[in-house]
Amino acid sequence: MKDDLHRQLGLSRAEELLLHLPLRYEDETRLTPFARLHSGLTAQTEGRITHAETQRGGSLLFDLEDEAGNSLRIRLLHTRPNQRNALSLGARVRVFGEARPGLYGLEMVHPRYRICTAATRLPTTLTPVYPSVAAVPQYKLRLAIDALLAEVDLSDTVPEALRPNLPEFAASLRFLHHPPPNADTALLEARLGPAWARLKLDELLAQQLSLRLSAQQRDHLQAPILIDADGLAERLTREFPFSLTAAQARCIDEIRHDLAQDHPMHRLLQGDVGSGKTCVAAAVSAIAVGSGAQVAVMAPTELLAEQLAQKFIHWFTPLGIPVATLTAAVKGRARTAQLAALREGTARIAVGTHALFQDEVIFQNLQLVIVDEQHRFGVEQRLALRQKGAFDHTPHLLMMSATPIPRSLAMSYFADLAVSSIDTLPPGRTAIDTRVMSSAKRDEIILRLRAFCRGDAHTGGQAYWVCPLIEESEKLDLKAAIDAHAEISAALPEIEVGLAHGRMKATEKAAVMAAFKAGEIDILVATTVIEVGVDVPNASLMVIEHAERMGLAQLHQLRGRVGRGARASTCVLLYSQPLGAIARERLNIIKNSQDGFEIARHDLRLRGPGERLGAKQSGAHLLRFADIEADSGLLQQASDIATVMLDTQPDAVERHLARWLSGGVERLNA
Repeated sequence: MKDDLHRQLGLSRAEELLLHLPLRYEDETRLTPFARLHSGLTAQTEGRITHAETQRGGSLLFDLEDEAGNSLRIRLLHTRPNQRNALSLGARVRVFGEARPGLYGLEMVHPRYRICTAATRLPTTLTPVYPSVAAVPQYKLRLAIDALLAEVDLSDTVPEALRPNLPEFAASLRFLHHPPPNADTALLEARLGPAWARLKLDELLAQQLSLRLSAQQRDHLQAPILIDADGLAERLTREFPFSLTAAQARCIDEIRHDLAQDHPMHRLLQGDVGSGKTCVAAAVSAIAVGSGAQVAVMAPTELLAEQLAQKFIHWFTPLGIPVATLTAAVKGRARTAQLAALREGTARIAVGTHALFQDEVIFQNLQLVIVDEQHRFGVEQRLALRQKGAFDHTPHLLMMSATPIPRSLAMSYFADLAVSSIDTLPPGRTAIDTRVMSSAKRDEIILRLRAFCRGDAHTGGQAYWVCPLIEESEKLDLKAAIDAHAEISAALPEIEVGLAHGRMKATEKAAVMAAFKAGEIDILVATTVIEVGVDVPNASLMVIEHAERMGLAQLHQLRGRVGRGARASTCVLLYSQPLGAIARERLNIIKNSQDGFEIARHDLRLRGPGERLGAKQSGAHLLRFADIEADSGLLQQASDIATVMLDTQPDAVERHLARWLSGGVERLNA
């Protein structure tokens, strides 16, 4: 039975049913007299059948009478002949359901029932109600889980000396499956209390152990030692028209130390919007190139890849370092030439999109992979690019994120990563005045753009107008970029208005962006294709339509496209009614804070870790029970326990992982 059930529930092993915990509980430990029932009350009661009749369609109506002589009508829908035969006059029946008004007093419609005998006893614990599917009835689940509770070894995998002041694992698990009648069900259903804390701790511990073992396994892989004996990185940074911040310099030193090891680097470089991650990536690339290696820099969109390529070409060409660009837009002879340059090693750096890991792309000596906006790529994509390194070496991997990672997320899902943080912005970045306005003022804002764009050399500026969709959607009722472009162009005929969206050809999009950067376009109407990578210092105003539909991280990323020059910048968030509580909270957070780390913490609280991790692409092991923000204390305990167990208790580590991770010891290696 267990073998069939676990597969139907999407579980890989029957033992995983033990951790398939109840959503809620029902109290079948007591009987409620008919006289105490009232409309809306869900209760269990019992009586003898005094009247029964079969109605059209196979439904059955019968009356129960309890010991006090009170009656309750029961309606069962779609009964079978054997059910109707069993529910005969005089039979004693126990029912569990919701009382509701009927024509002849209170009744229950299709309650759960059982026919009782003198030997039928009431349960001594609350009845669990499990998450399930239509093909798996609750009674089968309960039988299977009870059998496992009796059969499976539930002894503690956490050594006694390391356990915090929480119940044992077995006692906690049995309590959650079968709590006593006096248990606080509201607390249990909210996943609170000592028993839940113990299971959350064990789950967090499994995550910590798995990720740390993954990191240890990488330490046994061979990677090239990259030293940059010629000092190419120093020559590059001296040519920058600005000085590196102390935070940038610190991150470069941390990465330089990793590259000098004989095992692959696995590091995340995080920094707020505009903190200068691209400069750090260029300096790190120079270290690798200065050591005779090739570098691949992968961006999630063609627009961002083009922007990165332009900067790398601008910085590296004076040093005599060829940079290849490889996106879907590079075709024909140009593509053939780029592929040959990478294969022969004359191009030392390749900047591109997912096109970099296609089979036709062959590197002569790829030793460093840099992945920008890493959460947009899945594990398989990152692995495919790393596997293009030499057959006897694993390339170093640097992942970058412009969405800062809260400490709790870094401690949990990124426990196998070294993290470098650019925690200060370069001098000259101005604060952005963020305003939240109703879309009722949309026409007024469009007209105000005329004065904004037509000011003199000191006051005139450029603006972004961001729309969430490309075309009008009746379903979502959002204003599309194409319609907004036409509307603004008609309202402001003397203003040059451009359009950029994801369905444009790469060459068209690049031409529009180049014209905007050159000042030939005053207002750029765009979809969220401009979310990352676009750098136009003269653009000092952004209007975001339907901001209530966007997440905090995306709003912060979009806002970061302005405030890159010396002039004061403004971001206007337009919202449409009705505005829900969560949407209102998001808009208030983004209005009142420009600290990316603080915004990321709120984003994690509101949305959870899935989107931040790119979980849909990566298949990352998401927590089922623990909440890394609410359970941060347990997370710290799990981290401390993992450190000791890995050093002193290898057998307990394997037992713990076998219990918690499907398929045995599961690793996140990419």
